[in-house]
Amino acid sequence: MAGIYLHIPYCKVKCHYCDFHFSTQTDSVQQMVRAMHSELNDRVSYLENKTVKTIYFGGGTPSFLDNALLKGLLDQVRQLFCVDENAEVTLECNPDDITADRLKAFRDMGINRFSMGVQSFDEEVLRFMNRAHTQKEIWHAVELAKKADFENITVDLIYGIPGKDEHYWQQQLMHFLELDVPHLSAYCLTIEPRTYFGSLQKKGTLQASPDEKSLAEFQYLMDFAAKHGYEHYEISNFAKPGFISRHNSAYWLGETYLGIGPSAHSYNGSTRSWNVSNNAGYIRGVEAQAGYHETEVLTIENRCNDYLLTRLRTKWGIALSDLSFIGEERLQKLSGAVERYCNKGLLEAKNGIFVLTQKGMYRADGIAADLFI
Repeated sequence: MAGIYLHIPYCKVKCHYCDFHFSTQTDSVQQMVRAMHSELNDRVSYLENKTVKTIYFGGGTPSFLDNALLKGLLDQVRQLFCVDENAEVTLECNPDDITADRLKAFRDMGINRFSMGVQSFDEEVLRFMNRAHTQKEIWHAVELAKKADFENITVDLIYGIPGKDEHYWQQQLMHFLELDVPHLSAYCLTIEPRTYFGSLQKKGTLQASPDEKSLAEFQYLMDFAAKHGYEHYEISNFAKPGFISRHNSAYWLGETYLGIGPSAHSYNGSTRSWNVSNNAGYIRGVEAQAGYHETEVLTIENRCNDYLLTRLRTKWGIALSDLSFIGEERLQKLSGAVERYCNKGLLEAKNGIFVLTQKGMYRADGIAADLFI
């Protein structure tokens, strides 16, 4: 199988925590979409005729685009690629962009999954993060989506908010439960240098939440999700049965995907490529048919380390038998390192598959890095 990701690099406002590639300057939207159409044509062979089973509009804020532009991109994907008739088609959206008319248009063009950037149900925190929507718009958007017969809805929440106690996070999860949607993505607030929060931290006027507090909130999240029937299938993701994200799971399981748009990444098992993270530079490069993306041929070490980094985050874990290509000597060394983490209670074996324990999830990236060959 294969997936296609389309990066829409525009937002109404700049959230104070976000370091993804986007712009609030929107005068280049038409040129950008034309460039993305051109890139689709230019890279049609990348997926090697594999069936496309997932399409994902990310950003930025894809719901910022008008219906005709979204539909045009989807139509071209279907014209150029072999798209499964039951493909999962996800649109990231903000609650304030959702209306009954737009939902009908989304349904008609084949979108069947929504990822809503909720982040918080608290008005004070929404303003703190410079989100464009209100709490009322969250409830209204989900209600409208359900009335339009959209079942596959996920929301994002952020924990580790400075100055908020444990009761805040507990309340957020109760509000999520009241939404009655089948998927949750929850991320700890990370203060990145090139963000507004990063500048405040540099000035000494904002400090990240203590690690102990964030870990306690993560533990509460895991317990809460399990109690209410949400499977913890990836460190930041929880789903009711039948609602695991097929697109993101394909990333973690090493499936082929093509990324379209500025800053988008692509992967086919033997190479990976990434587009320039600059709107004007991307448009110029596509128009010139050169210079808008770089490609790296993956070494044995790259392939192994990618596998460890991504699979270790998931319920599917790592199987040493999948890594026979690294050679017997390296495999034995890796096996010894895995065993040491099992002895520390950070990994556990389940039918020959090694997965993180709850304790290990707190240290996932560090464990993966230590296992790298």
